[in-house]
Amino acid sequence: MVASNDQISTGVTGLNSVLYGGFVPESTNLIRGGPGVGKTTFGLHFLIDGMKKNEKSLFISLGETEQNIRKNASRLGLDITGLDILDLSPDSSFFTEVESYDIFAPSDVERGPVTQKITEKIENDKPKRVFLDAITQFRFLSSDEYQYRKQALSFLTYLKEKGITVVFTTEHSKLAPDDDMQFMCDCVINLENMNGSYRLKVIKCRGADTMTGGHTYKITSDGIALFPNTIPPLKLNRVAKHQLSFGIREMDELLNGGIESSTINLISGPSGVGKTTLGVQLAYQAAKEGYNTFIFSFEEEKEMILSRSDEVNIPARKLEKEGNLNLMRIEPMLYSFDEFAHLVNYYVKKSEASVVMIDSITGFNLALKEEDPSNQLYALSKYLQKHGITVVLMDEVKSITGEFQISGNRLSYLADNIIFLRYLEMEGEMKKAIGVIKKRLSDFEKTLREFEITSKGIRLGKPLDNLRGIFSGKPSWSNENEQKNTDS
Repeated sequence: MVASNDQISTGVTGLNSVLYGGFVPESTNLIRGGPGVGKTTFGLHFLIDGMKKNEKSLFISLGETEQNIRKNASRLGLDITGLDILDLSPDSSFFTEVESYDIFAPSDVERGPVTQKITEKIENDKPKRVFLDAITQFRFLSSDEYQYRKQALSFLTYLKEKGITVVFTTEHSKLAPDDDMQFMCDCVINLENMNGSYRLKVIKCRGADTMTGGHTYKITSDGIALFPNTIPPLKLNRVAKHQLSFGIREMDELLNGGIESSTINLISGPSGVGKTTLGVQLAYQAAKEGYNTFIFSFEEEKEMILSRSDEVNIPARKLEKEGNLNLMRIEPMLYSFDEFAHLVNYYVKKSEASVVMIDSITGFNLALKEEDPSNQLYALSKYLQKHGITVVLMDEVKSITGEFQISGNRLSYLADNIIFLRYLEMEGEMKKAIGVIKKRLSDFEKTLREFEITSKGIRLGKPLDNLRGIFSGKPSWSNENEQKNTDS
């Protein structure tokens, strides 16, 4: 969706994307969530953006002192020099000078001065942006819930009538819910800490469309960094079609010439069978032919991949130094899925990459914590594919031998091409075999070939025409020509 030109920037790039441009002008916007999720920091970004645009911006604090606000902003790397803060938080005299009200309720006595200070500030300064933290403090200035809701609604209406775009927070809990505030405002943004991962979701946005789903954000030394979820485009970017070779004649024969560009490819097999080495061979060959290629490794360090490539005669190090082949180690515990997807997208656009390899889905799943990996991987893979990029995914299956598994993560539906590797126990000797079980855009060889990784590179044997029972987990040679196949 195209952003509206008159929308008000939130000050957070990712949030602007989620709201397709920002807040609706002269709207009331609620940022809600538990303690420590960054509500005040989001509000500060909103005000700082206004200051940069020479818009009069006002922070109304009902709970935190101005001194603490400025100190915390400095720790986050946010420059709020010159920001106007109306500090209405209780000072120490409230405790040291014990006041009692014999005739009137405390709410009746204190509401008047607070309301007067706010209206005087608004009338005199005429701000265009106001951040109120937190509106639920009005609850303690009201004699009952009805008066609280009436006062809050009246205040928000007053600000809108003054042409002000308002952002405010609530301090909700089971004992003091904020459902009434959600009904009163135009936009509701929910912040949540899910097992250490911060998530943002727009619950409602009156008068504007928004990006659906939850979005990851981080509170960093530079403030808020928000990563909208990945949504594949509806249309496929038109790019020239070609086949990518593995650089191994027998491997290309197995695939009827190679794998087609702009496809999603799954290389599956148990641990140690050679998935990464086969993937690096494909990445190396693609880079050698001039296609910018990225390998994102969740499991092995960059130097480990390059050293092993040296040992098996895949000169990936040379192309890595030249820049066509890029290897990046990803620590799964440090990244959320949305952040990783944005990282991939950034490097893909920067380098105009044609091939992206993710090694492996098991490591990738660690970054998702409790989310569904199949949904997230589908979104990222389809997003890359529709931008003309060839995707290669490494998928580990648990069983080393025995009953055949295509995928360890139920992702076979996603792939256009599936290459599988597996161990075979033949007459007391452990061997490896490779085959293709799915290829959407062309025919492929239906037999298996023996697979070896040697000091001279990857070697594939002749088709194992007489091998039976591979999918049952009990492979054996047919009687006819057994000795011929064994000798070859």
